[in-house]
Amino acid sequence: MAKEREIQDLSPWEDAQKMIAKARREGVNLIWDRLREQTPHCTFCDQGLTCSKCVMGPCRINPKGPKKTHGVCGADGDLTVARNFGRFVAAGAAAHSDHGRDLLETLAAIGEGKTTDYGIRDEAKLERICTELGIAVEGLSVRERAKALADLFFEDYGCRSHHVAFSGRAPQKRKDVWERLGCTPRGIDRDCVEMLHRTHMGVDCDPVSICLHAGRVALGDGWGGSMIATEVSDIIFGTPKPVKAVVNLGVLKEDQVNILVHGHSPIVSEMILAAAREPEILARAQEAGATGINIAGLCCTGNEVLMRQGVPMAGNHLMTELAIVTGAVEMVIVDYQCIMPSLVNVAGCYHTKFVSTSDKAKFPGGVHMEFSYKNAREKAREAVLMAIEAFARRDPAKVEIPSKPVSITSGFSNEAILGALGGTPEPLIQALQAGKVRGVAGIVGCNNPKLKHDHVHVGLARELIRRDILVIVTGCATVAMGKAGLLEPEAADQAGEGLAGICRALGIPPVLHVGSCVDNSRILHLCAVLANHAGLDISDLPVAASAPEWYSEKAAAIGLYAVASGVYTHLGLPPHILGSAMITDLALKGLDDVFGACFSVEPDPLKAAGLIDERITAKRLALGWSA
Repeated sequence: MAKEREIQDLSPWEDAQKMIAKARREGVNLIWDRLREQTPHCTFCDQGLTCSKCVMGPCRINPKGPKKTHGVCGADGDLTVARNFGRFVAAGAAAHSDHGRDLLETLAAIGEGKTTDYGIRDEAKLERICTELGIAVEGLSVRERAKALADLFFEDYGCRSHHVAFSGRAPQKRKDVWERLGCTPRGIDRDCVEMLHRTHMGVDCDPVSICLHAGRVALGDGWGGSMIATEVSDIIFGTPKPVKAVVNLGVLKEDQVNILVHGHSPIVSEMILAAAREPEILARAQEAGATGINIAGLCCTGNEVLMRQGVPMAGNHLMTELAIVTGAVEMVIVDYQCIMPSLVNVAGCYHTKFVSTSDKAKFPGGVHMEFSYKNAREKAREAVLMAIEAFARRDPAKVEIPSKPVSITSGFSNEAILGALGGTPEPLIQALQAGKVRGVAGIVGCNNPKLKHDHVHVGLARELIRRDILVIVTGCATVAMGKAGLLEPEAADQAGEGLAGICRALGIPPVLHVGSCVDNSRILHLCAVLANHAGLDISDLPVAASAPEWYSEKAAAIGLYAVASGVYTHLGLPPHILGSAMITDLALKGLDDVFGACFSVEPDPLKAAGLIDERITAKRLALGWSA
């Protein structure tokens, strides 16, 4: 049994450390406790060498030595690892793309006049996207434009299109690579289903073929489902602009009703926010003895309302349990993805109500209150009133809000970034050519309790900006950067001379927050804008990506669509592929010859920064720019 780690080894943050200590005093089981119970992990599982896809098994494959074994069907280690990884990526792509489908169904409901709870906040973007995708908008009302765009995107989810609509944004050189490899993303659902078919026993037995199809599946996420989710969210809820906010557990209010929105979709969180602002409901909170209603975010739902409305962020993935441990949270209301089942148990240790809202994400022991575009405002009011009732049951003796909030600047959509540059990417291209900004790196994604909380995120970002590499951040990494003070313009003082000068001139931080995990599609799109403007492929650009503390299937899909789009991608931990030397070598080297990009794995933030810098330097030299 692994030994209990010291609190300071789990997280660098004061708010996290205090709440871990409080949880231990109060006997609350946390994610680090459960990791300790699961350690050491099964070596076969860790290396991707187990298979339970049919009842001739389950099988454990030993690909090495005199006791080399195969599965009952005859599958060797390479095939078993490829099958498992392919399904892993397909699950991640399906999750992001299903998120996009929910938003698309809401857009269609708006267009068909089936909802009054939602509307179009960015009519200009709706018109712009319609025009980009060949929809004739002249003479069409806003609702008719919404319906026409929804109809076009629904085609992307099926099997009739030759390619997803937004893949047209990619440079022609990149599209030629996909076509040559048979990796052009077709239908989002089609390619996910085909992966399940290919990996059924007795179908695709070529590990390389399966891995190439995994690339196609991932591209359908990045240029399809996720990009649809991002752009439709902007159309319905507004395109983000720079906004000030605050972050960490200090955003909770001792004298207010605290409601945490958690998950990934803005469909629920936007309605909760609207309901909490209604005068009648605020009056009910005051009658209950509260001075107001405080909405704060967790994970990517938090990122969505942070970007658009400046809603404070309470924490990221490893802070979700700890937020409840404060004893100050009346309600956690969730949609889907990255919501630990343990939250129901932790909420049960306090007065906190745990409420689920999606028919595809139910949590035994919680309250289920299903939201749809037909009833969202009504259900949001009901939920907020439930939270007000819970406020009366709060135990003041259990309340501990551990720190003061940190200021951040958010809201850097591509429109905001290009707007700051005068509406064209040319100033950024010039800054890259001159070496004032040596490159751009996206740091994205999750937390993993195997690594010290936020340590790799922050250490990597600080080292990259010191080397004049602009950092773009999404998802749970956002909270890490905010707590470290890197999301404020004053952080330019920590950057290299060239990057610092650019940041000061524009009044921006050296780390730009561009959204939730589906909003990694903003990074893809920005890379395409830069490449198209410069007449290059994305793989020619001095850009990189990193998922330093990733854990999920979605993160695997993100990493693979980045690589398949031509972006070198660093991971802090390897996926479960190390049981196959062939697949591991393909990921770390071979994909460079296929897609012009590959993966690297390194948990040390300084070494990881060195790998990214080395790659950016090579790309700069290849373009004839100074190192």
